[in-house]
Amino acid sequence: MARDNSAKVPDLFASIERTAPAAKPARVVAPASDGTYNASAIEVLEGLEPVRRRPGMYIGGTDEKALHHLFAEVIDNAMDEAIAGHASFIEVEMSADGVLAVSDNGRGIPVDPHPRFPQKSALEVIMCTLHAGGKFGSGAYETSGGLHGVGVSVVNALSEMLEVEVARGQMLYRQTFSRGLPTSELQTLGKVANRRGTKVRFIPDAEIFTKGARFDPARVFRMARAKAYLFAGVEIRWRCDAALAEKDKVPTEDTFKFPGGLGDYLQSRLDTSLQVVPALFAGRSEKRSGHGAVEWAAAFVVDEAQCSSYCNTIPTPEGGTHEAGLRLALLKGFKAYGELAGNKKIAQVTSDDLGVALQAMVSVFVREPEFVGQTKDRLATIEAGRIVENAVRDAFDHWLADDPARANRVVDFLIDRAEDRLRRRAEKETLRKTATKKLRLPGKLADCAQAGLAGSELFIVEGDSAGGSAKQARNRATQAVLPLRGKILNVAAAGKDKVRDNQQLSDLLMALGVGTGHAYREEDLRYEKIIIMTDADVDGAHIASLLITFFWRQMPKIIEGGRVFLAVPPLYRLSQGGKSAYARDDAHKDDLLRTMFSGRGQVDISRFKGLGEMMPAQLKETTMDPGKRMLLKVMVAREDVELAEAAVERLMGNKAESRFTFISERAPYASGLIDI
Repeated sequence: MARDNSAKVPDLFASIERTAPAAKPARVVAPASDGTYNASAIEVLEGLEPVRRRPGMYIGGTDEKALHHLFAEVIDNAMDEAIAGHASFIEVEMSADGVLAVSDNGRGIPVDPHPRFPQKSALEVIMCTLHAGGKFGSGAYETSGGLHGVGVSVVNALSEMLEVEVARGQMLYRQTFSRGLPTSELQTLGKVANRRGTKVRFIPDAEIFTKGARFDPARVFRMARAKAYLFAGVEIRWRCDAALAEKDKVPTEDTFKFPGGLGDYLQSRLDTSLQVVPALFAGRSEKRSGHGAVEWAAAFVVDEAQCSSYCNTIPTPEGGTHEAGLRLALLKGFKAYGELAGNKKIAQVTSDDLGVALQAMVSVFVREPEFVGQTKDRLATIEAGRIVENAVRDAFDHWLADDPARANRVVDFLIDRAEDRLRRRAEKETLRKTATKKLRLPGKLADCAQAGLAGSELFIVEGDSAGGSAKQARNRATQAVLPLRGKILNVAAAGKDKVRDNQQLSDLLMALGVGTGHAYREEDLRYEKIIIMTDADVDGAHIASLLITFFWRQMPKIIEGGRVFLAVPPLYRLSQGGKSAYARDDAHKDDLLRTMFSGRGQVDISRFKGLGEMMPAQLKETTMDPGKRMLLKVMVAREDVELAEAAVERLMGNKAESRFTFISERAPYASGLIDI
């Protein structure tokens, strides 16, 4: 890989102290002396202060996922240059000291004085001002991932140190920033030959992000590689410090360029999937970039259905109109083909039947797209759906007609799915009525009266005693209770025969109304929410872990669908006179003692030994009432599936040495965490 050595400049990060000045704190005004609410209580946040005050509004939180969103914002800007035809490669480099660098050979950020702010360069305006950029319809970009002019300025606001180098007009410029403020003037470093574009190096601010959060080389590697799949005209070059690469098992250097685009990407994901037909349906519109360009790849599978979508190379994990357009085009194509072939049963196939048999990817480029939220998880542009449908439909008709035998196999498979769905729907009410008769041990299902899925909840509780309290505390219309006696089987360490013969798991499956593995059908699920409600102690946490492991290994789609929750029962009850409150844990108890019970008088503190010790009214008030309770949703991001599976295997698998190693590595951090 050729490297540019035309301009040797010292490493800025080696010379600038890490104690760069913090962003100016927001002005806090004391309330009026009479305690009234008036103009003096109103704060005005300036510059990038809103970002540092409320980072969740801009990047979705302060955890590791949000941390990696900073990288996404920077590489998206480089991708916009490539898609516009101004850059041919992007370089991503990770250093051992935590610095992440992204560079491109595009036009370079403008550095001349800005017309509205003659004392500042355009570079400084872009980096330090919200809603400043070249993507508001100025003609600089036909399509782009950036919309609001906040992306890179948010990265600047949330970085301890950020450096920008711009090679433009055969001159090299540099400016540094910290926590949203410039720490240097725009420096002219001299002439450079054979270099152009922008390079951004930054370190996230430890004051903002969760303690211990860091860039994961494997995750950054996957994100960079995915961008190369999304635009066949760009080459992405990867470099990583050898120590980081060895620890996280990623290459120190690599180059990504995929002329096959999404077809190559989807093929790389189909290694473990059983396909209905081996051929992919992949293609792209004649317009390769700019407004209206579409690329797609689809496979019809027996299991592991999944749809990944992108708009202007931005991942949209929650889908949107472009995904709907793809599904609609495929569904219309299948129905038209079936009708021409005289297959009347094709009429009963729905989008849901297609969805459980489809593993697909779709990428669309549109001008000024509309997303749901700043993190752009879902596309809302109506026109995108029409663009995708029109681009895909004609090509899919040809794909079906080119090989009738192949098309008939897929059509027959979809009809089988539809008939199976209809049969299960007819059986569902019978299953609900007979479930209590079939369940014997370890406990009886107390079902809810509601017949439909919407609003229904199944509480899986620990033991018959807790089950008795829960049955009295529940809302009989919408809440069902299934007690389990003791700890269930650890499916990660047990053989298939033990899992199949286990009575507790059989009872749970019967109550849910669904099968496991390939036999799982989302439409057969009898409850909208599955809530694991165990004691607030170590044993309860272990039982919850076993249940989550069961769902993850046997029916992962129930977790992907966001249907599994953890109840948060209280551990303590505090009372003083006529005042009482519940505390989730020791920290919450101490906080209540400092705030709610800070007056005179003795505070009575009682610790619940388990859910069964709580009165039904207490259990309802604290844990089961939708208006007052707290639930934790069990979720795994798509990019973290492999990591989650590795963690389950390590902690719950049949290799004890893996758990021993895990405990040994983390023992120094476990002081004071023993629950007796």
